Amino acid sequence: MAGFTIAPVASKADRAAFVDYVYVANAADPAFVPQLRDEEIEKYTPGGNPFFDHARAQLFLARDAAGKIVGRISAHIDELALAQPIEQGLGAGTGNWGALEAENQGIANALIAKAEDWLRAQGMTRAVAPMTLSIWEEPGLLVKGHDHPPTVMMGHQGPKFQPWIEAAGYQPVKSLLTYELDISKEFPPLIQRIVASGEKNPRIRIRHADLKNFPRDCAILCEILNDAWADNWGFVPFTEKEIAYTAKKLKPLVKADLVLFAEYDGEPVAFMMTLPDLNEVQKRANGTKGKPSIAGWIKLVWWLFVKTRVRTMRVPLMGVRKRLQSSRMASQLAFMMIEYIRRASVTKYGASRGEIGWILDDNQGMNSIAREIHSHVNKEYVIYDKAL
Repeated sequence: MAGFTIAPVASKADRAAFVDYVYVANAADPAFVPQLRDEEIEKYTPGGNPFFDHARAQLFLARDAAGKIVGRISAHIDELALAQPIEQGLGAGTGNWGALEAENQGIANALIAKAEDWLRAQGMTRAVAPMTLSIWEEPGLLVKGHDHPPTVMMGHQGPKFQPWIEAAGYQPVKSLLTYELDISKEFPPLIQRIVASGEKNPRIRIRHADLKNFPRDCAILCEILNDAWADNWGFVPFTEKEIAYTAKKLKPLVKADLVLFAEYDGEPVAFMMTLPDLNEVQKRANGTKGKPSIAGWIKLVWWLFVKTRVRTMRVPLMGVRKRLQSSRMASQLAFMMIEYIRRASVTKYGASRGEIGWILDDNQGMNSIAREIHSHVNKEYVIYDKAL
């Protein structure tokens, strides 16, 4: 395409146009799930998303000679990520870009170059991408599993982006895997014996989340998460404000019997969070531009608060305190929570499919647990890096 310009987003109208372009760019992709437009705008708004309390960003739009938007990208720097040890994947001098959409490779490469220029001007010497926006939101580029929609809170990109990004000089640095499995079937006999053994141990207690004290339980969950994931590649700690923000966002979707805590001698030592796949109803209710009709809103509200029936359950987060990791106890607690959630998912919510992840490709413990319950990799996201 001849004649396009790239300019920074400088107004509310520009930010809205930045969000709206994702619906246009993916309109022909049958696996794309339009997210609620208002929530997408909030995601990129300082003062709305608490990510910006410890991060700075610049959004860019590409327009053709007639003023039509033909691409977008975000460039951002997370101060909490800069403070992490560089051997864990981020660290000093590392910036990010994400939210890439473009009509063709020329526009994509120009947008990436613009994001890199902004990062250099901010003193960064390395780009780790794509990240939209943080490691906790939609990290990585989808390279496997383009043929089926993402589950709730997972990203989606078409296959064209992988060769474009790699042609811009980026090398894979980490893979994030998701696993799927048929949860209508019982787990193998060995897993059932492990669960039964745990049920006989009086020191173990598995409890549901307490929705009347949801902020408290969210704080417990995030405290375990920050401890469990502290040594993982790309780790950035959750802040208290992000905990409160996430709790408020997720509360309508959370079901008490799908968020479990494992206690050992009365101490919370592990958790597993499972979410019904909101994307299944959003694909039908949100229209093509993230703006549900009245009928769409009724469908969403009914599904959330009256009758949640779903095909897929996603396990986005689980964690075991660091001191128990690599122990038999950690595996036993994980299998107990997975089995209890499997039973509730099938009997109460009509689910038949589970998805676990993402999981780092080198997380041997979690990948082993996924294999033991006869799941298989259905999606892979790759994070790239490049020296600036």
